[in-house]
Amino acid sequence: MMAALLEVKALKAFYGSTQSLYDVSFEIPAGGITTLLGANGAGKTTTLRAICNMVRTEGAVRFEGHDILGKPTEEIVRRRIAHVPEGRGTFTSLTVDENLRIAAYTRKDKDGVKAERERVFNYFPRLRERIQQQAGTLSGGEQQMLAIARALMLKPRLMLLDEPSFGLAPLIVVEIFRILKRINEEEKVSILLVEQNAALALDLASHAYVLETGRVVMSGDSSVVKNDENIRKSYLGY
Repeated sequence: MMAALLEVKALKAFYGSTQSLYDVSFEIPAGGITTLLGANGAGKTTTLRAICNMVRTEGAVRFEGHDILGKPTEEIVRRRIAHVPEGRGTFTSLTVDENLRIAAYTRKDKDGVKAERERVFNYFPRLRERIQQQAGTLSGGEQQMLAIARALMLKPRLMLLDEPSFGLAPLIVVEIFRILKRINEEEKVSILLVEQNAALALDLASHAYVLETGRVVMSGDSSVVKNDENIRKSYLGY
């Protein structure tokens, strides 16, 4: 068993006075891919937002053995946790190049940033072709690639991905998931994936947690979850 990179224990989250997570606990192993599954409104996006301190939280979140619950979002980014939100999160009025430069603003090593840019273009050659193009004029798939590329500019230890397949054509989704697998294997970046397409997520991830109304209702190896018809019908809708 790989050591836990991220440990989440008894996590609660609130939007104002409304509680949306109840005692959520899970672990992300170093170097692994883990997926959070569940219907709309189950609390998947809120879990990612809670890790990044974007909602009011209680409980415990430890990253590399350090308590990060409630730390400023900038500090969480400095610890090399990269969040790719649903809806891409790119600066649409800036070029591809400017988006990548801004993403590396916390890094002081200019040579390292330059090398990172080259590595990003190795994964996403299409972005190199569109380097001076305004991000808002890219296709949906290219914008998603840029969002992942921006996260990679942080040289992350952990990537939090929220619905990377949302609104994309199936062929583009397959390409992006293939690249995510490469990033995990080649860069040793751990991934926590929130994904509506459960079948796709279970193919990519080694471990899955299923959320229902803000609670973890089951967890297990992806292959076990994928082959359990009751789980699929009850929680995953396929």
